[in-house]
Amino acid sequence: MAAVLADDGRISINELATRVNVSRATAYARFERLRERGVISGFRAEIDAAKVGFPIAALVLVNVHQRDWRTARDELAALPGVEYVALTSGGFDFVVLVRAPSSAALRDVLLVKLHALPSVRSTQTIFILDEQRLPFAGVHYPEPEPPH
Repeated sequence: MAAVLADDGRISINELATRVNVSRATAYARFERLRERGVISGFRAEIDAAKVGFPIAALVLVNVHQRDWRTARDELAALPGVEYVALTSGGFDFVVLVRAPSSAALRDVLLVKLHALPSVRSTQTIFILDEQRLPFAGVHYPEPEPPH
């Protein structure tokens, strides 16, 4: 059911019931349980950033002073054009997705605003040349092989 809703969040309960092969009442009850449990956290329109004036996208890998990670997370999220912030493990502390109307605007976000944050130690920027966004509909793993 979650996969069907991820594909089309505006689907009617009747159509949802048909697609998952259950009664309308069952589909409605399952849908409400998903909402109550927080599995479905909201409904959004998917916006094409380039078509609304933000054709430049970059992933910015950020290292911060470790004691400041909570503050840094909030400061990074408040930067202009930031769409996504993730605290990560490995060589960098954060991955930030930034969208901008031009390379000059991105430059200003990175070199003027981001590097002015006292918690930031270093960054690495990776330009996104093409992207394909897929809805999250659950992860499917093959069944494990039984032991011999």
